[in-house]
Formats: sequence, structure tokens, C-alpha cells
Amino acid sequence: MTLHQNFIAGSWMDGAEAADNINPSNTGDVVGTYARASREQAEQAIAAAKAAFPAWSRSGIQQRHDILKKVSDEIVARKDELGRLLAREEGKTLPEAVGEVLRAAQIFDFFSGETLRLAGEKLPSTRPGIDVELTREPVGVVGIITPWNFPIAIPAWKIAPALAYGNTVVFKPADLVPGSAWALADIIVRAGVPEGVFNLVMGRGSVVGDAMLNDPRIDAITFTGSVGTGKKVAAACVEHMRKFQLEMGGKNPLVVLDDADLTVAVDVAVNGAFFSTGQRCTASSRLIVTEGIHDKFVAAVTERLQNVVVDDALKAGTQIGPVVDQAQLDQDTSYIDIGRKEGAKLAFGGELLNRETQGFYLQPALFTETTAGMRINREEIFGPVASVMRVKGYDEALAAANDTIFGLSAGICTTSLKHAAHFKRNSEAGMVMVNLPTAGVDYHVPFGGRKASSFGPREQGRYAAEFFTIVKTAYTLP
Repeated sequence: MTLHQNFIAGSWMDGAEAADNINPSNTGDVVGTYARASREQAEQAIAAAKAAFPAWSRSGIQQRHDILKKVSDEIVARKDELGRLLAREEGKTLPEAVGEVLRAAQIFDFFSGETLRLAGEKLPSTRPGIDVELTREPVGVVGIITPWNFPIAIPAWKIAPALAYGNTVVFKPADLVPGSAWALADIIVRAGVPEGVFNLVMGRGSVVGDAMLNDPRIDAITFTGSVGTGKKVAAACVEHMRKFQLEMGGKNPLVVLDDADLTVAVDVAVNGAFFSTGQRCTASSRLIVTEGIHDKFVAAVTERLQNVVVDDALKAGTQIGPVVDQAQLDQDTSYIDIGRKEGAKLAFGGELLNRETQGFYLQPALFTETTAGMRINREEIFGPVASVMRVKGYDEALAAANDTIFGLSAGICTTSLKHAAHFKRNSEAGMVMVNLPTAGVDYHVPFGGRKASSFGPREQGRYAAEFFTIVKTAYTLP
């Protein structure tokens, strides 16, 4: 099988070792073999990015626009092929995978346009006869570390703005899903990015990631992953006094009020909690339901889950694919056992499933009769597991929604404008959804949370400039 190499300093090269990329829907299917970089190769990539920065940071905006637009166009042209690759390596259903690929294309298209919309300000000084100019300049070498659950979209929304604003990139994708990252890197390289501007270093976090965190030549790091690793990233960045941006966990609430449209609420809950196998930091893992609609809601969700198709991600009609790997499956089933031991009622699912091919198949699990103090309501599970909390009314629901160390996304299902408006204002989350799934965001507006979910400037849209650039104030006496 062909070895997919790292891209360092303008050349494709083997790594210190290699690993197979396994299809979670069919563990007998090897998606490909991918190189793992050594620490020395990671340092070589950083050196190349540092050397390339002066020229790239002063390159013409048309050049950067054209490269990013070529990337977008090729992704669109190959959406079905790339979607199939993504579904094979991560386990997302094929329609979801193709949708993610198209989102990556949209992100590159958006930031190709942003290169032509770079703006500053010219202001009068408080001192007569002096001009003041405010401009944005690139940060420098940006280290990009991405997770396995969105293997092309999250790299896109970090790489595209980094390049658009004139930074150079050292990109380390999740070791579990290198396929989509490699395909994206190949597209970027063939779009004409100059030598050293973009570097792909696949491999273990303990090797490649550690090298990136501890190299003073990296000027900024953008990271998406677990809270524990995020804290390590933050500590290393503080040590080197570099910019950092963290997107981490979520324990996202969906409030369902008595006045909600039941059909809408069930659609929103099932989509937000269980689609993408629940492997989204924005998933609705806590369903907070007022007592007047509680029983009807639980019955309707349970009925819907009985008809959900869990199968091979590539099969037509599959609605939920497998869990990404054995380690994640073990974590999911462990939390299901924890929920039972804590006294929660497993109203539906939670069983391992057998399908035509050997894979990591788990029946969606729904807990009821849960309380706020249970671990299944406090800790991020990151799988197709959701719990229902019964509350008396809106005030108790809002308090329960905010009772978490996380603050990424929150939702409410209601037909009351009063409650919708109050929830939007008082929810302690970075993103709020009304009658929509908590998992589902646009690429042209800010993404990010509060509390333990996020740190640093928002990602995506024009707000990406806050992280990927530095403001300079210049005074001139003509």
C-alpha cells in the first residue's frame, strides 16, 4: 500500500515510522498507510516555516487569494471522493461527510475573499499635524493542532485564515484520522503555496505535538481537543509568551419547555444529541425538560430512536455510523455503566451492535431520571449518549443549563418569544440556538464558547483576524 508522506520544507518525505488508518465501520478495511514524523522532522518543518515567513507575509493579496480559491475549487470538484474518504476513516455517514467536505470548501472560498478585504484605519492624532494608521499584520509561524471528529472542516477553518492573513503553517492533524488531512494538504501544495509556507507533520502528539509546543520559533498555536490537553497547550504557550487559541469540551444543554412544538423538539434533540454518533463538542448531551412535556418528550424520543438506522457509514440509509475507535467505544460504554450505577434509568439503547462488517457499533443511549450531580451530567462523554433532566419550569431549566464548567453551545425549544429572548441573553454559552440543534453552525460567523470550553479569540468568519493578526499603530508627522 502506498505510503502517504509528510510535507516538510517543500518536499514530501517519509517519517520515522508509519501507521495504518483503519475504517471504524469495517476494521478489516485499511484506508491507507500514513507516515509519522519524528521530533527532528517537526523541528525541520518549524524552521522551514520560519524561513518562509518574511516573503509570504509580504506577498501580494492576489497571490494568496488565488491559492485559497484553487483549494476551494478542487475540494468542491472532488467532494464525493473526499466525502467517501472521510466517512471511511472517521465513521461519519456519507451525507454528513460530503457536507463536511463542502463546508471546508466554503471556508477556503470565504477566506480567499478576505485576503482582498484586508482593511485598516487612518485617524487624526490628538496632536495637530500627525496621522495615525492602524493596520493588521500576520503573527508569524502558526502551529495548528486538530482533533479527529471533523478531520477536514476544523483543519480548514484554521489553515485558511492562517494563510489568508500571511502566516506560515505547521499543521499536525489527529493521529487517528490522517487521511482527510493528507488529502487537504496535497490540494494546498498543488494550489501553488510557496516552499515552507505550509507544512504537514503527521504523527503522535507526544512527539510532534510536544515538539511544536516547546519550540520558541512558533509564534502562535491554535488547538482543538480535550480540556486536559488544552491546559498543557496553554501552559507551554505561556512559557514561551506566544498567542494561543483553545477550543475544548462541551456539556451542552437543550432546554425543552412545556410550550415547545413536540415534533420540533424531538427532531432537534435527536439530531443534536446523536447524529455524527454524538462525537461533536456541540452535541446536546443534557436534555433539560420541564415536567408538563417531559413524559411525552421522552416517549417520542424513544420511539424515534427505535427507528434510527445504525450501520456502516457508507451504506445508503445509515443515519448514525460507528464510534471512531475501540478506545472511544470503551469510554462510551464505561459512562453508560457509570450512569446505571449512579441510579439513572437507561430508557433506551446503550448496547453493542453487530453488523455485516466488524466495527465499533453502539446503539444510541438515552438516560432518564437523572440529576445534576451525576457524572453523566457533569463530564463530557463524546458519544451517542444523552441524559434527560426533569425540571419544574423555565427558571429551574435555565439554572440547570448554566450549571456546568463548560459553555460552548446551548439550545432551547419553545414557542415563547419571552423565554427565547431571556434564554439568549442569560445562557452562559458562546453560542445559543432557538428551536435548532446545538450542533450546527455557519462558517462565516464566530465560533467559540465560554468557561472551560474555549480560550482566546473566536474562530471563523471575520473574527478569525483577531487571532491570526496583530494590530500595529503607526504615527507619522508628514
